[in-house]
Amino acid sequence: MGSTQPEFKNPATSTLLELVKARRTYYDLKGESPVSDDVIERIVQDSVLHVPSSFNTQTSRVVLLLKEEHQKVWDITIKIMEGLVAAGHVSQEMFDTSTKPKLNAFRAAYGTVLFFVDYDSLATIKENFATYADKFNPFAQESNAMSQYLVWTALQSEGFGANLQHYSPLIDEQIAKTWNLPASWKLDAQLVFGVPNSEPKEKEFAPLEDRFKVFGK
Repeated sequence: MGSTQPEFKNPATSTLLELVKARRTYYDLKGESPVSDDVIERIVQDSVLHVPSSFNTQTSRVVLLLKEEHQKVWDITIKIMEGLVAAGHVSQEMFDTSTKPKLNAFRAAYGTVLFFVDYDSLATIKENFATYADKFNPFAQESNAMSQYLVWTALQSEGFGANLQHYSPLIDEQIAKTWNLPASWKLDAQLVFGVPNSEPKEKEFAPLEDRFKVFGK
C-alpha cells in the first residue's frame, strides 16, 4: 500500500492483474460473439483441465451451451417461474415487472456455461481420508468457483460481458433431463455471456485497510 507501483518480474503478471480488475458484471447483453465458437470452447476446456482441485480430485463438470441451446436454459427457467406464480409462491406483479424481464435478458445473450460438481466422485477419497471427509465437498465447491472465475475473466478478455446466476435447485431436474446429464452432476451456477450493449455500473470498494493486513514486510 505504498505510493510507488512495484515492478513485476514477468510482464504477464501485470496483464493478468489488469484482466482481474477489468472483469465486471454485465446484464445488458446481445446474442452476438466477437470470436469463434472454437475460442469459447477452448477457454472452457482449459478451465476444466487446468483449474486446481483438492487432492487433484477434478470434481468440476462443465457444459457449454451456445445460441439456441443457450436459449433453452432460460426457456426452462421462465416456465418454472411461471409455475411458481401459478402456485402462489411468486406474485404475478413481481414476475411481470422484475423476474421475467430479467430472464428474457439472459435469454437474449449468446451463451450459457453451466457449472456442476460431481460429489459422488469423492466417495473413495472420503474413505481414504476419513478425518477430512466433511471438508471435501466444500473443497470441490471452491475448485468450481475458481473455474467460474477463470472462464468469466477469459471471456471478458475476448470481448464478452457476462453475469453469474444461481437458479438451482429450481432448474436442476429439467437441465439434467434436457441434456441427458449424469445424475451425479449437481448444478452450481450458470454463467451468461454475450456482447455488452452498455457499460456496467460503477463499482464501489470497501476500504482496503479494513480487508487486508501485511506482516513481516
